[in-house]
Amino acid sequence: MIYTDICKMLNIKYPIFQGGMAQISDANLAAAVSEAGGLGVIASGNNPPDFIKSEIDKIRELTNKPFGVNVMLLSPFAKEVSELLVEEKVPVIITGAGNPGKYMKIWKEANIKVIPVVPSVAFAKHFEKSGADAIICEGTEAGGHVGELTTMCITPQVVDAVNIPVIAAGGIGDGRGIAAVFCLGAQGVQLGTRFLLAKECSVHQNYKDRVIKANDTATVVSGRKTGHPVRVLKNRLVNQFRVLEKNNAPVEEMEELGRGRLYKAAVEGDVDYGSVMSGQIAGLINKEQSCKEMITEMFEEAENIMKRLSLIGGSDE
Repeated sequence: MIYTDICKMLNIKYPIFQGGMAQISDANLAAAVSEAGGLGVIASGNNPPDFIKSEIDKIRELTNKPFGVNVMLLSPFAKEVSELLVEEKVPVIITGAGNPGKYMKIWKEANIKVIPVVPSVAFAKHFEKSGADAIICEGTEAGGHVGELTTMCITPQVVDAVNIPVIAAGGIGDGRGIAAVFCLGAQGVQLGTRFLLAKECSVHQNYKDRVIKANDTATVVSGRKTGHPVRVLKNRLVNQFRVLEKNNAPVEEMEELGRGRLYKAAVEGDVDYGSVMSGQIAGLINKEQSCKEMITEMFEEAENIMKRLSLIGGSDE
């Protein structure tokens, strides 16, 4: 079985994280992933501490396995949430959309494992110096907010640049993708888009159906002019963004257009004018499964591939 340093560090069976998807990654989904042997992650998004506390209480009722909380550092509640996670002794914190440096001291003093998401080697090296326990390097293939580098390019460069475990994210949806990034030196993977189709995922069925119907060219990156580009499935909202971008509309107008659109898609099911965040791997994903079925299937496939390549113990002979 594939077992890496990240498994030992976090006391998980499989080196797989479930991405912290705002409006989607709740306690139910995270608990199901943790119960299946991975690291389930609750997304804090822009939610206040009371909401996050209720999700933490809920996941602890559902599982006694390790879990994490994703802290969106641009949230107006980032400071309060960061302090709450210390009080709650959350095992793992995943950070995104900002620099976790000012919270690192209190998190480390609480013996919390801190794992930032990074889009480049420079950020990876900086966060390692700040005390990060591992790094998630996310390629532009991922859904949601993205950088420019691909997973294939960023992963080996980050692996070579740091001395802590590297988790690859972006464009991974099956055992082949898992095997590929392990060949690049990753010690774990993070998946978001595939977990959208988990039976335990509460995202609106309309959202799931759009992912199931997606093909290889179904996603696009919009909002580059705002400085916060987002990968989504093409729809009428994307067309509206294109018109604004073509007409050189002010950034404020584009930000206003995007406000609340993820909620419209994920919770209300409006997949025409909501923001249907999804990775490029959506075209590969076509069925709903339980988290346990997904994880078991993917790692069996990855292990078989790596055995054939003589990358892990075992032989076909």
